[in-house]
Amino acid sequence: MIEIIDEVVDKKILEKTAKHFKKKGIILPTFAQLKDPELIPQKIKDKLKNIGLWDLDPLNLFRITWKNEPKEKGGLFGGVNYMEFPSQLTGVKARIIALVGKYFPTGCHKVGAAFGCLVPKIITGQFDPTYHKAVWPSTGNYCRGGAFDSYLMGCSAVAILPEEMSRERFAWLKDIGAEVIATPGCESNVKEIYDKCWEIRRTRKDCIIFNQFDEFGNPAWHYYVTGTAIEEVFNKEKNGKCKLAAYISASGSAGTIAAGDYLRTKYPLIKVVAAEALQCPTLLYNGFGGHRIEGIGDKHVPWVHNVKNTDLITAIDDEDCMRLFRLFNEAKGKQYLVSTGLDKDFVNKLELLGISSIANLLASVKIAQYFELTPEDIIFTVATDSAEMYDSRIIELREKRGEYSELQAVKDLERCLYGAAVDYTKELSYTDRRTIHNLKYFTWREQQEKETEDLDQMWYDREIWPKIFNQPKRWDELISQFNHTAC
Repeated sequence: MIEIIDEVVDKKILEKTAKHFKKKGIILPTFAQLKDPELIPQKIKDKLKNIGLWDLDPLNLFRITWKNEPKEKGGLFGGVNYMEFPSQLTGVKARIIALVGKYFPTGCHKVGAAFGCLVPKIITGQFDPTYHKAVWPSTGNYCRGGAFDSYLMGCSAVAILPEEMSRERFAWLKDIGAEVIATPGCESNVKEIYDKCWEIRRTRKDCIIFNQFDEFGNPAWHYYVTGTAIEEVFNKEKNGKCKLAAYISASGSAGTIAAGDYLRTKYPLIKVVAAEALQCPTLLYNGFGGHRIEGIGDKHVPWVHNVKNTDLITAIDDEDCMRLFRLFNEAKGKQYLVSTGLDKDFVNKLELLGISSIANLLASVKIAQYFELTPEDIIFTVATDSAEMYDSRIIELREKRGEYSELQAVKDLERCLYGAAVDYTKELSYTDRRTIHNLKYFTWREQQEKETEDLDQMWYDREIWPKIFNQPKRWDELISQFNHTAC
């Protein structure tokens, strides 16, 4: 049966951990506080005024929220950080809005997914920060978030990621003191990461692996925090007959897309769409291959993906993402966009989009076209991280393709954005979804030794996914008890 984490497993480890946290002055925020920072005690807010957004201070655990003030230092909390893309840029009538992940600590919302995986094991006595090392297998931002959370909770981190990921990721991980293991390949080479995890399981008893692809704390955090953030923005932005038409997320680890499960409970007619790289169309065609859309992982179906709640699959060409990445960040590209009549301040905000964020934008445009959506329809997506994470990619593209020009900017806007079409998009029938779900068997049963009964439970048991997604309510009770002991 699928494990629901709701009780203390080892009281001795829990007591030891509480003493460790007390010694280091660590207080765990509740999921409710990350959802609504107004619930954070004023004495903690007063201290945060003197702490930078990325500072390695335990109080920054309270900044694992969409509602941080967009300041490097001294900021507190406000509304959800988001941006809307004008039709003049997207070429479609529907409104497209993206939550902005840049203003999380580490510059990406993956600190939330990592928090959702690590904290339940801490508050139930399954992880001893004085002995265990937290292993974070990832294609990039998740192991960054995990290393950050680990440091703030006073434990050691081991980051595993493909050797071809951006240099910024490796440099930051080493600076924070994480043990870094580079595995063969690129974004698509997830199996090689899993192989390294098996090696660690067999040889290092002090390591506990927090695999975002099979840890239910990942989607539970997004269901509870990201889903409600989108609902809040929609209620703010809707007017007249507006409807929440679609939610788009790169399939990735199937964490962020779980916000769609929450939104379905509020807006039953919403379309939940999984985006992936055309060069590796695993969900669309059972395909494989390498690609350059960093941070979305593929060649398998994540264990934690509730496939029944996914309505469509769409695939995005990584070449379009790279060309738009230059258009949005090169000086000549920005100048051209302003010359088309786009607001200069908005154009400058396009640096809030990392490569996978651009993929989400393109997927949103395709879905707007596919369903012929109108100005009364709002599509939500997520800008998981910003261009700041990929400066080295700009340098690489200049070296390979030459300096960026206005002519190239014209070509890129016309070809990659205005030229986006509804190709490589598929609405999923019941049997299509079952087919995708069945693919989990080959990764998770044959390679990762999951139980077939658990795989079947995820498909047939109508109550299991609500139980999984609503665990944070019980976790908050355990966090409050733990903090009381640790203080």
